Amino acid sequence: MLGSAPGAFAQTRPAAPAYPVKPIRIIVPYAPGGPTDFLARIAGQSLTDAWGQQVLIDNRPGASGNVGTAFAAKAAPDGYTLNAVGISFTVAPALDSRLAFDPARDFAPITLLATVNNIMVVHPSLPAKSVRELVALARARPGQITYASGGSGGAQHLAGELFGSSAAVRMTHVPYKGSAPGLIALIGGEVMVGFTDMLITRPHVKSGRLRALAVTGANRSALLPELPTMAEAGLKGYAFSTWFGLLAPAGTPPEIVGRLNSEIARRLKSPATTERLAGLGAEPGGNTSEQFAEFIREEMAKWAKVVKNAGIRGE
Repeated sequence: MLGSAPGAFAQTRPAAPAYPVKPIRIIVPYAPGGPTDFLARIAGQSLTDAWGQQVLIDNRPGASGNVGTAFAAKAAPDGYTLNAVGISFTVAPALDSRLAFDPARDFAPITLLATVNNIMVVHPSLPAKSVRELVALARARPGQITYASGGSGGAQHLAGELFGSSAAVRMTHVPYKGSAPGLIALIGGEVMVGFTDMLITRPHVKSGRLRALAVTGANRSALLPELPTMAEAGLKGYAFSTWFGLLAPAGTPPEIVGRLNSEIARRLKSPATTERLAGLGAEPGGNTSEQFAEFIREEMAKWAKVVKNAGIRGE
């Protein structure tokens, strides 16, 4: 009898709305063709394959990713607007106090998409054939050894400053207008040290135009398996990798975040995707949303300290 369960109807929760029922948009705060764009498309394809809904990539470059990310932060928290980000997402607050978004407050992390190792390279004229020898040389010549970057506050600049603080040495930063001009200057001997993209730099290492000393990340790379990590080379505690991840606006229902995480992580960990990323010097992500949230907090704290100690200012 209906009367045998008093309050049954009052206690029944409405069913969660179906998801997804329309196309999903991923904001990429950089121009098409870069690594953030590439990984966003892998994530988007995994969702299309799983759910049959179209995923649109919306490139909104500007201000080192801050323009598109600020736009995504204001989107409706319904799972239909996502945001692909990179390492600059966690560095931005330390560089700009007037930032239009709060990385910790305005987003719900979904998952890490991938990490990419850089390599520490030197010009062959520099008499340092190992990380230990470079540290000793830099201590003997404080401020005299130069290192290149693609611009102040960028990933290569941060990698160099982290090296300086970890090794207790002082090198001189020389910013260029992009990583390509910085690499050309390094090959030409205008600067002595670089923390460069492995895929682009590997041919110059193989040809002898540059000498590789170590991988900057926590693990060795399949592209240069003989190259030690910085820790293996004697600099304990140093780990620098560029990384890429996917976020939703804060307030997105946890069940939607969970579904997104599950499908994207499944694709990232598939043998085909793992092999594809390995060929680019990248390692797949696919961690839980909670793990990614903790990773973001750790990155923000680390880079805030590096930026403050080095006196780095945003451009």
